[in-house]
Amino acid sequence: MQKYRYWVAGILIILAGVFIIYFSKENEIKTVTVNENAAQTTEITEASTNEPSMIPDDDKVAITDISAKYKELGLIDAHNHDASGLKYLGMLRTWKDKGVQQVVMFGDVSEPSAILTDKFAWKAYQKYPNIIIPYFSGFDLHDPESLTVVRNNLEMGFFGLGEVVGASTMSPVVSKVVWKANDPMDGYLPQIYDIIAEYKAPILLHIDPPNGVAVAKLEQALEEHPKTIIIFGHINAYNTPEEIDRLLSKHPNLYADFFAGFSVYNVEGGNNPEQFIPVMKKFPDRFMLSTDSGYGIGSEKIAIDAMYQMLDLLDDPGLARKIAHDNLDAIMKAQPATDTQLELIRKLEQETGKIYHVENLSKAEAGQILAETN
Repeated sequence: MQKYRYWVAGILIILAGVFIIYFSKENEIKTVTVNENAAQTTEITEASTNEPSMIPDDDKVAITDISAKYKELGLIDAHNHDASGLKYLGMLRTWKDKGVQQVVMFGDVSEPSAILTDKFAWKAYQKYPNIIIPYFSGFDLHDPESLTVVRNNLEMGFFGLGEVVGASTMSPVVSKVVWKANDPMDGYLPQIYDIIAEYKAPILLHIDPPNGVAVAKLEQALEEHPKTIIIFGHINAYNTPEEIDRLLSKHPNLYADFFAGFSVYNVEGGNNPEQFIPVMKKFPDRFMLSTDSGYGIGSEKIAIDAMYQMLDLLDDPGLARKIAHDNLDAIMKAQPATDTQLELIRKLEQETGKIYHVENLSKAEAGQILAETN
């Protein structure tokens, strides 16, 4: 009986050893497989960040020289969708290398998914308050609740609304979004214009086509809401210098977001960016430049290069500084700190004992304080 017990115990020990060896090998195989898959994923991710370039090789050196020439202007990208897919995380180094000082950032536009990308833009601002200027567009402008969303977001510290689809029948993308307006006076947009005027915040409107009823309604909005800053998104796309001149001459509260990449690199832009220089010089305080994240030209990087090429065409350092930086910067700095921001700063004073002089704080200054202590 004793021998039988030893025999059974021996068999069990051998079986246990076999199982241990088997499962150890299986785990090793699984670990190797997971690591290989992770490596493949990393390679795919890295490869996907290598954007194609539409710049001929012979022109790259000249463009690099132009970028270096204007790098100290503090270029602000006035229209950027890099909150979508957290693309901005892969662009931070590029912005630094190319001298892009700040970026007006949002994500998806005028559709439910924009609610999430608005949050991404805000989180990016909290981490990089010296770089990111957050806008938002995650609200249904046909719903009265949109008025609450707009006020709450501006109170929180967002600097503007955008990109908001004020009209679209031609765009293959935004003509299909569910929260777009039929025209710039549709839904609750008139009330929204009044709210943002209180905060001295701008609204970046997408309007296509840039003529007809949509533009007539834009002009109505500008006339009926003279204290509201409306920025016509990518105003040069499928538009003429003469029409831009007419609009800016008539409406002092209209600003022009100039998508340089469209006029410099997109064949549908005519490849004649020089034609816009006279109107830019005529209204030096009303233009700003943007990349639109490289929409339609294959790369945000070359969209940045296009902005520098437009600055070079101006052939006027003072004017280049205004359009590259000062015009949009002035709109941001003119926004006062909100009641919500001031309340949070007063709580900070009580908690830390540090005194902040809140009397004349701008929204940007208040946002910087709150981001640094977040």
